Amino acid sequence: MSLEYLPLIFFFIALFYSSVGFGGGSSYLAILSLVITDFYEIRSTALILNICVVTIGTIIYIKNGVLKPKLIWPFFVLSIPMAYLGAMVKLSQTVFFLILGSALVLAGIFMSLRFVKGKLESQEFSKPKKFILGGSIGLLSGISGIGGGIFLSPVLNLLKWKDPRIIASLASVFILVNSLAGLIGLNVAGTFYLDYQLVIKLIVAVVLGGSLGSYLSTKKFNLKFLGILTAILVFYVGLRLILLKGFGISI
Repeated sequence: MSLEYLPLIFFFIALFYSSVGFGGGSSYLAILSLVITDFYEIRSTALILNICVVTIGTIIYIKNGVLKPKLIWPFFVLSIPMAYLGAMVKLSQTVFFLILGSALVLAGIFMSLRFVKGKLESQEFSKPKKFILGGSIGLLSGISGIGGGIFLSPVLNLLKWKDPRIIASLASVFILVNSLAGLIGLNVAGTFYLDYQLVIKLIVAVVLGGSLGSYLSTKKFNLKFLGILTAILVFYVGLRLILLKGFGISI
């Protein structure tokens, strides 16, 4: 894949993912792995782009009154320190991509289930449950190099915790704080590295795509199509990572 096409590709990834409250880190990681050889540069770049996209989304959610701090703060109590610790874990590339790929396959399945009729009954979460769920996903996000919202949001949507837009706003903030914690962890571990010329171009692309996607997510558009498309993309990316990076099979 040529580097000149990356900004356009990343624009559409940011558009799709931000429309459902995600940053797109999973697909950034997968695509960057095709064009960049330095493993740590891939993780660092994906986290930076994640932060850019969800920062925009978070601002828009706050401006439109979608974000509900009283409902979401318990999810962050353990997620931030666990994301920091997870980012400091040093894994081989093969193990890393197998973990990431498996997690994305499951996330894609859960994201698809939210559109199936006959969902589970709406459930409320106690604070301890929010602590545990946030902490466990925070650890996974730190290890995998993505913000974790792609794991949290499908679970909450499947259980019909709250309105999908409130869950999307939670996912956006969740990704933001965990990505920041992950970056700090990479810095402390000495594994943070960026190609600044490439990163600047990609930041412009994801900021534009993320702005459009976040705007659509706060309006009364039918986002079912984008949601299904994103679920398929997440599942495919995960499967491709497992086969290509784990077993050397190209699809």
